[in-house]
Amino acid sequence: MILFCDTSALLKLYIVEAGSEPVKARANEVEAVAVCRIAWAEAHAALSRRAREVPEDREAIEQAKAALASDWPHYLILEIDQSLVERAGEYADTFALRGYDSIQLAAAFEAGRISQIPILFACFDSRLNKAAKVLGMSCL
Repeated sequence: MILFCDTSALLKLYIVEAGSEPVKARANEVEAVAVCRIAWAEAHAALSRRAREVPEDREAIEQAKAALASDWPHYLILEIDQSLVERAGEYADTFALRGYDSIQLAAAFEAGRISQIPILFACFDSRLNKAAKVLGMSCL
């Protein structure tokens, strides 16, 4: 099984918050962890925002960024190309998703299509999880 982490789930591997333990546990059990290329920018934006909003967390946030950079080469990275963004556009229409959410969903679907391995979709957005289930993915 492949664990596909959208950015909300990916961050739970690096900062302790609600939902961190199940994501970490599953990440240790699966064959691979997959992410979409955009997760790098989204993760850094979220971490930087937290460091600005909670200055006492700045050191932990910098450690989280360093850990992400160290782990990144070990993830299965889904690239964004024209066919993926076209599928994402269809998903945005079909499931009433925001732009980057539809890209995350399309990337997860593509990971399953390419690998022929079941995808466990890790996300903390109910609409996105519902769409993943419709597409035949299990959700964390």
